Amino acid sequence: MKNTSMKITMLFLFICLTACSSPQISDYKETTPDLVLEEFFNGNLSAYGMVLDRNGKLARRFSVVLEAQWNGNKGTINEWFDFDDGEKSTRVWQLTKEDENTYSGTAGDVVGTAKGQTSGSALYWKYDLLIKIDGTEYQVTLDDWMYLIDDNRLFNKTNIIKYGLKVGEIIIYIEKEAT
Repeated sequence: MKNTSMKITMLFLFICLTACSSPQISDYKETTPDLVLEEFFNGNLSAYGMVLDRNGKLARRFSVVLEAQWNGNKGTINEWFDFDDGEKSTRVWQLTKEDENTYSGTAGDVVGTAKGQTSGSALYWKYDLLIKIDGTEYQVTLDDWMYLIDDNRLFNKTNIIKYGLKVGEIIIYIEKEAT
């Protein structure tokens, strides 16, 4: 009886752990079109997004104008944010293509270096970011997934994490502007 109880407990723990597992970048290896950052993030782009609180309630909406350019394995993305509450902010990313599918990046409000990897049509990007809420600055981790829909459109889903807990989510639609 004790052995059966132990087996049931172990099975339950296994199911809980595997059911809660996160996607892996390798899960997207066979998806197309391939996301190549220096091709998608090149030129003028526009984005629209929303921030959801930890309960999934809409907290803010925003639009972004992006200008991106690459010189060899070095890229710069300028982002101008316009939030529905009137706040405006700017972020300038300095990106480096480390190898075929690995990228790193820095920005003024990013703590340390962001690390990312592409596979098929997806990018997994993780970094710590400083955000201000009601005048107080917080450091959060952004668990960032981008999915290329076609050559001109991309969806971005980001979990905002503090102390290992999801405290919010960001959803963004990015589109290349016609040239």
